[in-house]
Amino acid sequence: MILKSYIIEKNINLISEYNCVLFYGENDGIKDDVKNEVKKTNQDAEVLNFFQEDIIKDETAIFREVDNLSLFSEKKIIFIYEATDKIFKIISESLERTNTQVKIYIFSKLLDKKSKLRALFEKEKKLAIIACYQDNERTLSNYITDKLQNFNGLNQEIINLIISNSNNDRRLINAEIIKIKSLYIDRKINKESLINLLNIKHDDDFNKIRDASLIGNKKKVNSLIGQIDFLPENTFFFIYNICNRINKLLEIQEITKNTNDSELALENIKPKIFWKDKPIYIAQLKRWNKSNLEKALSSIAELELLIKSNSAIRNDVLIKKLLVSLCVKASKNC
Repeated sequence: MILKSYIIEKNINLISEYNCVLFYGENDGIKDDVKNEVKKTNQDAEVLNFFQEDIIKDETAIFREVDNLSLFSEKKIIFIYEATDKIFKIISESLERTNTQVKIYIFSKLLDKKSKLRALFEKEKKLAIIACYQDNERTLSNYITDKLQNFNGLNQEIINLIISNSNNDRRLINAEIIKIKSLYIDRKINKESLINLLNIKHDDDFNKIRDASLIGNKKKVNSLIGQIDFLPENTFFFIYNICNRINKLLEIQEITKNTNDSELALENIKPKIFWKDKPIYIAQLKRWNKSNLEKALSSIAELELLIKSNSAIRNDVLIKKLLVSLCVKASKNC
């Protein structure tokens, strides 16, 4: 059963009638919002997280969780990340064993029409599938307006500033909204202080170390890592910033399959890439193939879960380790 993402965002309860739902596409921001809403509306449920690599290593892990009811709650929610057709058979068998007390939510990147997973969920009425397409400026503007609807001083100029500073990425925008809500306790937004809060220059510096890391420039990463303040309130902005670039590289590689020309693919991608950034993208594409990019996303997702589940952990240290590990990986991918 095909459902529309904007309808689900308005009423998350619409997916509760399905035992299993597949979300696919490049908009990780929508997926994050859905995951958070599912958790909010099911606070009494046991929540389990699986990545495709975990399932491949132990094919019976999912079966055990589906078959065995929780000892601590009546409901169980299973999130499966980075799913592809590699685990189609396992998922299919899991679906045959599900019951109303177990809900499975699967998250995938872009799935073409030939995908077995996509075909299964589109045809089966008892299953639901939701395409998560990229936002445009109108949908992002509406998103920010809705999230900050009770704040005074919010206008189109400020909304445009938030959007442009976040590279049209909903996850980055959401990270900025969290900061705004934390600072403006009186719910009165001031443009001058907002510019400082968004750390526009600071974000430019992070873009530099992100790009150097994904190119494998150890010398530059080593130099920049001591110059940037990895403030705790910016942790998720940093994570989503890196994920956004990796997803862009994956999208370019997907387009390149049809054009056989990465430079032409750069021209066709939306939103448009600024001309001076194109050499950086090309250099990164030479260092990373699809498999390594997907593995990097999986490791970042695991890091994000670790940070969210452990408030005592040093976020700045973990971000630095992530940048260094990506740099080392990129330097070996010659």
